[in-house]
Parts: sequence; structure tokens; C-alpha cells
Amino acid sequence: MTSLRVICWNVEHGNAAYISTPLGKHIALDLGSSSYFSPLQFLKESFNVQRLDEVIISHPHADHISDISNFDILSPRVLSRAKHLTEEEIRKANRTEDKAIIDKYIEIHNKYSVPVKEEDNPELAENNGGVSFHTFKDTSTSRDNINNHSLVMVIEYLGYKVLLPGDIEPAAWRSLLKDQSFISAISGVDILIASHHGRESGFCSDIFQYFTPKLNVISDGRFVDASATSRYSEKASGWTIHHRDNSKQSEKRKCITTRNDGHIDIEIGKNSNDKTYISVTVD
Repeated sequence: MTSLRVICWNVEHGNAAYISTPLGKHIALDLGSSSYFSPLQFLKESFNVQRLDEVIISHPHADHISDISNFDILSPRVLSRAKHLTEEEIRKANRTEDKAIIDKYIEIHNKYSVPVKEEDNPELAENNGGVSFHTFKDTSTSRDNINNHSLVMVIEYLGYKVLLPGDIEPAAWRSLLKDQSFISAISGVDILIASHHGRESGFCSDIFQYFTPKLNVISDGRFVDASATSRYSEKASGWTIHHRDNSKQSEKRKCITTRNDGHIDIEIGKNSNDKTYISVTVD
């Protein structure tokens, strides 16, 4: 394998992605699920992934970790999360009916306490085949809203960038924009996974000073308020989208959603002529 794949799963109201690197590192970013689809079970049964090299939790809201009961079936080697949030803050930010999910998250959080050795870190380019992971978090805004304490990640390979910001909102966006290294990381982003499922509360026009995405991706459900979809579309240049169903023609789009387009598969690599490419395929 010489390509990078980032798959945004259709988990309705939630967030879950799978990252496969050129050296075959398997990484799950967030663990959302739906009533009929478990990304972790699917990886094991359909992708034949026997073990995850890493699980990254952007922030511990239940819609980002609802598949956590299946965490142990892939025995992740590494767990990355916003370690600065306390158990009290995490429980306060979630509903009482999600107690079992949060209990499991706290159990796992406490279990993964040993620092990761450099040779075991799947986010290092030398370990994964040349993919760079740039991770940021804002710790200055109020912890009453843990959306703003999401891990924000830029994945870069062969000159292309994908930005995955969790659920951060404008206060955290603007705080991060004070950091020159963050500005450098987001400059030239090609694909943006919209914050907070495309809601208006996650939209921040300030970030588009530094990039014009080819495409915006929204992970949303049937009843989610994706109120900023049109605003995201206005910021994008557009990109050709392919369909797994070959009877459907490819089309140029500026914004795609898991609600309407199903699982979204982003691939970055080189073709037989050694030319770099970024390809997006939807259901």
C-alpha cells in the first residue's frame, strides 16, 4: 500500500473516521456509531483489521465515543485524548443516560497511562510511511463547553492536507489562530471535515483566511442541524466526487455529507505515472 486513506463513516448523529497509512498503520479517530453500524466491528469483520495501532478521541462527548463498548475487540496499542479534562468535567458534559459510555471511557482513560515509546508512535512519519500528524488543542477557554477542548488534527501527505477539528467552536478557533504553528499547519488545507457536524456553532469564518478547501465534509444525521452547510459551500472551490455505484456519474461538489452520501472515502497517493492525487469516493 502506498496511499493514505481517511474514511468518514456514516454514523448518523456522531463522528467516526478510519485512517490507514502507507505502511499499514490502522488508526480510529473518534468512536461514534449508529443503531445499525459499529465502525470497530466493521473494521474487524470487513476490513480484516485485527488490531488498531491507535485510537484518537477528539473529545469525550457521547456521540464521539458511543462505540466504545467495542473498544477492546481491536486491542488498540495507543490512546490519544484530551488528557487535561477531569472526570468531573467529562461527566458534567454528558447526559445521565450516557453513563455506561462515559464509565467505559473513564476506565480506558485510566488504563492507558504509560507514555508511548517513539518507535511505537503511529503518528510519526518515519513509522507510518510519510504521513505527518499535526495536533493542537485549546486549553484556555471555559471547560463548561468541552467542544472547545477538542483535539484538532491536520493530516498531511504528499503535499495534501485534511483538517479534522472535532467539535470546536469559534472561541477555540480564534484562540488557536494566535499560534503561528497552527496557522502554518492549516495553511493550504485541501479537505475540511466541518466542526460540530456542520452546525452554525462550529463555523468560524476566520480560518478561511488561510485556506480555501477543495471540499468540505459534514458528518451529520437525519435530525442534525447542519445549518452552516451553505456557508461552508461558499468557502470551497469544488472537487470531483466519484460514486461506488458505477452507474452514477462523477460530479463536482463543494460540500458532501454522510447523511446524503454515506461513507466518505478520501485517498491520497501516487498513480502509475508517479503523479500525486487526491480522490474522494462516496456511497
